[in-house]
Amino acid sequence: MDGLGDVLRGSWGYGCWCLYPRLTDAEVRALPGKGSLSDRRRQALAKLARRRRAPGLLAFEGDQPVGWIAIAPRPELARVAASRATPPVDGQDVWVIPCVTVRKTARGRGIALVLIRAAVEYAAQHGAGIVEAYPRAGSVRTGDDNAFFGTEPMFRRAGFKIARGPLPDRPKNWTPRLAMRIDARLDKLR
Repeated sequence: MDGLGDVLRGSWGYGCWCLYPRLTDAEVRALPGKGSLSDRRRQALAKLARRRRAPGLLAFEGDQPVGWIAIAPRPELARVAASRATPPVDGQDVWVIPCVTVRKTARGRGIALVLIRAAVEYAAQHGAGIVEAYPRAGSVRTGDDNAFFGTEPMFRRAGFKIARGPLPDRPKNWTPRLAMRIDARLDKLR
C-alpha cells in the first residue's frame, strides 16, 4: 500500500485510495476501522489487495512506484455501474478501467500506456473478454488531476476503439466522455 500511496501523494487520489469508483457514498460512510476517512479507505483497499485478484496494478521504475491503474469487472464498481455518465453500452460482460494515474515526476514517458496494456492482459488472464474505459473525449489538454479516467488518444494508442460517443443529452457541466473497448482475447494474441 505504501507504493500506491507514493503514486497518489500530492494528487486528488491520495484521500480516495481508488475506492471512489467502487463504493457508493453510503458504503464509504460505512467503512469500518479507525482513523480518518482516508485511513479507512486505505484499509479497505488493502483488504481488496489481499484477494486472489488484485484491484489494480502498480508500475515501477526500478524500485520506485510511478503509476497505478484500477481494473475490475463492471459490477464490482458500484459507482461506475450506477452512473448516468457511464451507462452500459450493451448487455455484454465487461471489465472496466475506471482510473489511471502516473506520479507527477514520471509523466510523459508512456507509463500510462504500459499500465493500460498490462491491465488488459491482466483482465484477460482472469477471464475478461472485453475491457472498457470511459475517457475524456477529444484531445484537448486538461489539468492532470482532471484526467484520472484517461484521455481518448491514450486509449486509442493502447488499441481501444470507440463503442459509444459522448452522451447526447448530458448536462452541460459534465465532461464529454466516450465508452471505449478492446477485445482482451484478441489483444492477448498480439
